Amino acid sequence: MGRLGKKKVFLTAAGQGIGRAAAVAMAAEGAQVIATDVNEETLSTLPTENSEIETFALDALDGDAIIAASERVGAVDILFNCTGFVDHGSVLECSDEAWDISFNLNAKAQFRIIRAFLPAMIKNGGGSVINMSSVASSVMGVPQRFVYGASKAAVVGMTKSIAKDFVGDNVRCNCICPGTVQTPSLDERIDAFDDPVQARKDFIARQPMGRVGSTDELSALIIYLASDESGFTTGQEFVIDGAMSL
Repeated sequence: MGRLGKKKVFLTAAGQGIGRAAAVAMAAEGAQVIATDVNEETLSTLPTENSEIETFALDALDGDAIIAASERVGAVDILFNCTGFVDHGSVLECSDEAWDISFNLNAKAQFRIIRAFLPAMIKNGGGSVINMSSVASSVMGVPQRFVYGASKAAVVGMTKSIAKDFVGDNVRCNCICPGTVQTPSLDERIDAFDDPVQARKDFIARQPMGRVGSTDELSALIIYLASDESGFTTGQEFVIDGAMSL
């Protein structure tokens, strides 16, 4: 049956990268997965035929669409918030618009999704909420990641608050704080540099292990936090960063 044994999962940003890998891994562990993304084209690449994965498009910045999604899906056992946007620059280069974009996608979208799905989860007996943060957050400062780090630190604080408020309802809430992970998003950011070859070397050099992480490594942690194996764990930030923050 798998480690997730028919648990019902809802996740965002499942079209590529960490979200896609997590959706496939959770389905392989026996979960009933409802995978969403704003990009219907990438979402369509998920293996839905003869699998436990259902997909539909969702704009995580659309509050009404989030409410509609929660009503459509009903109670879930696992909620994985994987939305995120990496903004480059210091405080002096951050406009009001850039601040709003990062906080809306990295923090507000997660808040809205949790608020929409949590009542049914509680009524159904509890569950596991997993939020995507970053090592660039309250964990550590990273050069040229001002608003990204600020918004991802908000996710850590939000995670701890939810864990504290709803521990009595059998709801666990944890977050993941990765270092650099090989994803299509990373490739896009690297390709935007004048010297992509050197940029990739610089991204790798941030990790003392001498490499970037893989989506499979992130998925293994997500499976643990989604499963009953982590039943005594809540309110924690799980750093998975190749020693970047040491």
